[in-house]
Amino acid sequence: MRVRTALVGTTALILSAALAAPAVAATGTRSTGGHAGTRTAIDAAVAAGVPGVTATARDTHGTWSATAGVGDTGTGTPRSAADRYRVGSITKTFVSTVLLQLEAEGRLSLDDKVDRWLPGVVRGHGHDGRGITVRQLLNHTSGIYDYTSDAGFARDHFARDGFFEHRYDTLTPHDLLAVALRHEPDFAPGASWNYSNTNYVVAGMVIEKVTGHSYATEIRRRVLRPLHLTATSLPGTEVTVPRPGSRAYSKLAETDTGPTYDVTTLNPSMASSAGEMISNSADLDRFYSALLGGKLLPPRQLKEMKTTVKIDGVPNVRYGLGLMDTKLTCGVHVWGHTGGIHGSVSAAATTPDGRHSLAFNFNGDWTGDTGAVIEGEFC
Repeated sequence: MRVRTALVGTTALILSAALAAPAVAATGTRSTGGHAGTRTAIDAAVAAGVPGVTATARDTHGTWSATAGVGDTGTGTPRSAADRYRVGSITKTFVSTVLLQLEAEGRLSLDDKVDRWLPGVVRGHGHDGRGITVRQLLNHTSGIYDYTSDAGFARDHFARDGFFEHRYDTLTPHDLLAVALRHEPDFAPGASWNYSNTNYVVAGMVIEKVTGHSYATEIRRRVLRPLHLTATSLPGTEVTVPRPGSRAYSKLAETDTGPTYDVTTLNPSMASSAGEMISNSADLDRFYSALLGGKLLPPRQLKEMKTTVKIDGVPNVRYGLGLMDTKLTCGVHVWGHTGGIHGSVSAAATTPDGRHSLAFNFNGDWTGDTGAVIEGEFC
């Protein structure tokens, strides 16, 4: 999921020095590799106004972690390398992985029409699941309207007054889909590309229909347990973030000025299978390393996941199936995803062989440059 201030891509947010949080020096452990560029970018994010940053990189030299800034602006408590945080749209890679595993097992095809699994569910104002494939859900070429772009939904869940009134509401996937279906599609299926959280809400519903279990159950069974991702969870309607963790901060406005609010607790059902997950940097490194290293998908399915489509206006990023291919300024390609949800901006990036990974989190959603951190690590 993305909040209205978070962008899909490698440079996530507008720059600002709106919040001056006291910085804590970055601290590294257990690696002989160089991470000076990453340290510099992390410190720059805090100087630009991000309250705090936590990051972990994993490569052939070992594991390196760094923190800067604070996890709590009231107490000055620093961020921890072990912090758990809301990962937003990084959830999409997990959902896509499950669907590709189901394809490998012969239980569905990516070319199945959505209506085969959810008959009559995706219908309204020109939307028609009979013409949309599962693949088009996963690579955002379905044309289904993004429910988070609905003005009423945005007012109730992203703007200050609406958020404080509705932050603990429980919303079902059908509720979220109903918001999208009030609008016309963005385009005919396959005709273009547009990032839509609704695609992954529907994808989660397909998983449940195929398996008889929720997408959360399937992610736990197929990914979290085999990889021992003990810091990663699917909270459902649980409003808190497990410890250790930091506070999360937002302006709750489309601006980088004005008051800053603590938005740590919320009901993540508003994100559902588009962005509800919680993790930490070490777990995300392990997940993406395993995925790109071929430990979660057979070669055919991994190739499908890495088959990308163009994103208009973003020449250095292409989108696969819940996975982005980003070409950095130094020519290096990294695979991964970004994620934004109230007060939390995260990114994970991994080299094509899965041998060098980085994951990190900003606990403020209105400032900072995620792209600079990724460039710092891989270039």
